[in-house]
Amino acid sequence: MVNGKINTLKAVTIFISFAFLSCKTTAQEPAKNTATQNQITISKDLKWSDKMALTLMKRHPESYMIDDVKTPKWDYVHGLVLYSFQELYKKNPDPRYTTYIKSYVENFVENDGSIKTYELDKYNIDMVVAGRLLFNVYATTKEEKYLKAMQLLRKQLDGQPRTQSGGFWHKKIYPNQMWLDGLYMGEPFYAQYTATFENGKNLDDVAKQFEQIQMHATDAKTGLLYHGWDESKQMPWANKETGTSPNYWSRALGWYAMALVDALDYFPKDHPKQKELVGYLNKVSASLAKYQDKKSGLWYQVTDKAGEKGNYLEASGSSMFAYAFAKGANKGYLPAEYKKLSNKAFDGLTKQLMKVDADGSITLTQACAVAGLGGNPYRDGSYEYYVNERKNDNDPKATGPFILAALELNR
Repeated sequence: MVNGKINTLKAVTIFISFAFLSCKTTAQEPAKNTATQNQITISKDLKWSDKMALTLMKRHPESYMIDDVKTPKWDYVHGLVLYSFQELYKKNPDPRYTTYIKSYVENFVENDGSIKTYELDKYNIDMVVAGRLLFNVYATTKEEKYLKAMQLLRKQLDGQPRTQSGGFWHKKIYPNQMWLDGLYMGEPFYAQYTATFENGKNLDDVAKQFEQIQMHATDAKTGLLYHGWDESKQMPWANKETGTSPNYWSRALGWYAMALVDALDYFPKDHPKQKELVGYLNKVSASLAKYQDKKSGLWYQVTDKAGEKGNYLEASGSSMFAYAFAKGANKGYLPAEYKKLSNKAFDGLTKQLMKVDADGSITLTQACAVAGLGGNPYRDGSYEYYVNERKNDNDPKATGPFILAALELNR
């Protein structure tokens, strides 16, 4: 019976691989992967990381469908979730995980290294993070198109508009602005690329991005970082003296903490900037620990305003902090006590915010769907704005970090 299941799985994997080789799918009409979907069973004995990954595969048979996407799009949410699959595969080498990742990059990367739906001239730093998937795919396949695609994303960073002080703008349409989100979107890819292909020559520039946001977005009193900083101080949401946005958003702080622990993977211990980045991680982690809800172990949507009307315990920021704390402690960047704080947060996620369906699939609730600054319709960064943005079950900004936290905690 066991051999039968293994043979079936091998047959499915071979079939999918053959389909990609023999019938190039387009970004408009990708092939449906229903065979894999029908194979998926989710045992109650699995670890949380596998439960979540298999749930996502069952509900989104094609990896481009993550976040309920109807037509394929090169996007940061796929980069985040599929990176968590990549890390999961290292702990549990189930071939379905790598097939799921590869089906995503296969859908987008053309033979000349161009990436379908990606537009370099928009200089949107969100679009860089999915490039993290390409390192492994290139290393295993040796197909030059993946190297060329990485070089294309690296080219974006070369041309990315910057503040006068050297920080990457979040997008071309948001001049003079750095957002905490952007540190995760750009820096882990940048650090890995320069460490892999440039002998680490640009690690100082990677560190500069953290230096700029740390210097300009940190509140001296709380130690927390504001969601955004406008160097020009012209945006209506910007403080006229400091240029910062008015509130602390837990997911933005989560992006920042995750960016630090992931970028640090590529900084040698003897690099002059390594200790500086570890120091930033310790500072923000100490500040965040003060705002962890004592009862649930979770964090609120607006980090420092527990108990205020409309505020709620939020899944994505809490998952991100759980991951950053656990990885930081595991790597020796943070004191061991942060592993306990991470476990407490993970308990809150699994006991308070998790639903388990009859088929074993799981749903993480109370995740903010999206939030930003400026744009149209205009987002003012007010408390009321953050607490009234819509929520989304199993939002990828929560599920990806949840898998990563589960892996670091071995839960």
